[in-house]
Amino acid sequence: MLLAAAGAMALMACARAQEEAAGPGPAAARAPEDEIIYFLLPDRFENANPDNDRGGFEGGRLDHGHDPTHTGFFHGGDLQGVIERLDYIQGLGATAIWLSPIFENKPVQGEGEMASAGYHGYWITDFLNVDPHIGTREDFRALVEAAHARGMKVYMDIITNHTADVIRYRECHDPEYSGPDAAGEDCAYRAIGDYPWTTRGGPDGEAINDGFLGMDGEHLTAGNFAALTDPRWAYTPYVPEGEEGVKNPAWLNDPIHYNNRGNTRFEGENSVYGDFATLDDLMTTHPRVVEGMIDIYSQWITDFRVDGFRVDTTKHVNIEFWQQFAPAILEHARAQGIEHFHIFGEVYEFDPGQLARFVNEGEVPSVLDFAFQGAARAYVADGQGARVMERFFDEDFAYEGGRATARINPTFLGNHDMGRFSQFVREADPEIPDEELLARTRLAHALMFASRGVPVIYYGDEQGFVSDRGDQGARETLFPSVQDSYVDNDLIGTDASVADENFDTAHPLYAFIAQMAAIRQAHPALRRGELVVRHSDLEGGLLAFSRFDPDTGAEYLAVFNAGEAPRQANVVVNGRSRRFEALAGDCAGEVSAAGSYPVSVPALDFVLCRAVE
Repeated sequence: MLLAAAGAMALMACARAQEEAAGPGPAAARAPEDEIIYFLLPDRFENANPDNDRGGFEGGRLDHGHDPTHTGFFHGGDLQGVIERLDYIQGLGATAIWLSPIFENKPVQGEGEMASAGYHGYWITDFLNVDPHIGTREDFRALVEAAHARGMKVYMDIITNHTADVIRYRECHDPEYSGPDAAGEDCAYRAIGDYPWTTRGGPDGEAINDGFLGMDGEHLTAGNFAALTDPRWAYTPYVPEGEEGVKNPAWLNDPIHYNNRGNTRFEGENSVYGDFATLDDLMTTHPRVVEGMIDIYSQWITDFRVDGFRVDTTKHVNIEFWQQFAPAILEHARAQGIEHFHIFGEVYEFDPGQLARFVNEGEVPSVLDFAFQGAARAYVADGQGARVMERFFDEDFAYEGGRATARINPTFLGNHDMGRFSQFVREADPEIPDEELLARTRLAHALMFASRGVPVIYYGDEQGFVSDRGDQGARETLFPSVQDSYVDNDLIGTDASVADENFDTAHPLYAFIAQMAAIRQAHPALRRGELVVRHSDLEGGLLAFSRFDPDTGAEYLAVFNAGEAPRQANVVVNGRSRRFEALAGDCAGEVSAAGSYPVSVPALDFVLCRAVE
């Protein structure tokens, strides 16, 4: 039943895509909600140039960071590989590519079994250069130009919260240090109240930084920070020999521009002022840091004319920074003639109120919609009632601008940190049959493409990848892998393994996503239309909502069944909607009575119907 429905849907989608207007138009004319984003890590996507696998570094794996047998080291993918696979990405229906950070990273951090490499891009040393493991600035320029020539956008993943782990603390890392305040290697966070900026070693310690008035909003001025000259308020920071000038621009090498308070516990004060997993936490309250970050990322816009930024660890940066950074970046992009430039922040929170704060107060245009991910996972993977989705949609008014703002939030099902959606389905039912795993994964993608928000496809999901866990476990290669824990994964919808090349455009999930993308792009209602929930089971799996064409008012009805038995129901529709045609699945031709439409949805499936009268 499911495969038959998918086949019928394929024919309908292709025919509809040819009949309707050809999508939302050129890249520069597209609004954020018109995009379909494909997110990839260049190191794990395609290896077109093996000569740069070691980034030009000599020595062993702990020097150059290349070891494709280890999940935490470079595997060899590069920007040239992305260029060579643009047909594949565009064929999936993506209109924009989001790349994990491309900046030059510290090749390896940590020691012994804890060592791993900066293949992911989040351990930046040179903020103005491309990491040599994935290519050059010229390669990046070629990628942007090749994407633009196809009408595709390129979003850079940027970091303002931290740099690579370079700065050390005497109290934690110096074996010769024997002071009474030695902290041990865990470098626990030292709070501002216990270790104020104006003393060394606590309130009763040596007075330093005389005249500094703190980091409250009214004191975030250059004049106040001129009094902050001694960085020893909580720990005694130092830069190891040989790394004194490793960061670029040069101002990043001065410890005075960092908070130097030890490791965050990801809560309260330390969430903003603590080191994220030992990474050097930038003092984003400091006017010099604000100015420096604006200059760095403005330069990338000027040099490469990229289309937007995804901002890493947004929630770990003080809100006043965003109030300055986001408007300045948007203004610079407009001055460069890039009116469509977009920014979306990573706020790793599932509460819409927490997400909305960074839009409403922080002036970041949009945020990655973790709340959608949480609701979709609860509904499709974990078996919670469909009401969880209705409650999620009801929270859109938390955002300034309400539903209009929610429509430009990128929605996603899984990512490189938390893991893949198929993994969550399997975690909910470790004995789940392959056919059901495929059906639930497909259903979740259908929900994402029909809902408000901007769909984000995590690379590899379209090839049926099923990760063992999040983080390194969900960062497989699409080119042939030799990593044991990747290779032994049982993929869905295919007999292939991660040991094979996985750019199969005939894979059922690739084909399904491409079909959903074609439908979405052909119908403005699914990109820009208002969403009205028509039905949601309190405990069962039936969910129905309407979307409305922003120009004609035509109604589109999407009905999902996350249950394991077929469902029939009479669903409320607009009184003017009398006759319907199918865009996906089997749709009744007419209403049963004015305002009431009969639907029949197979188990773990959906229908998408359009009113034609």
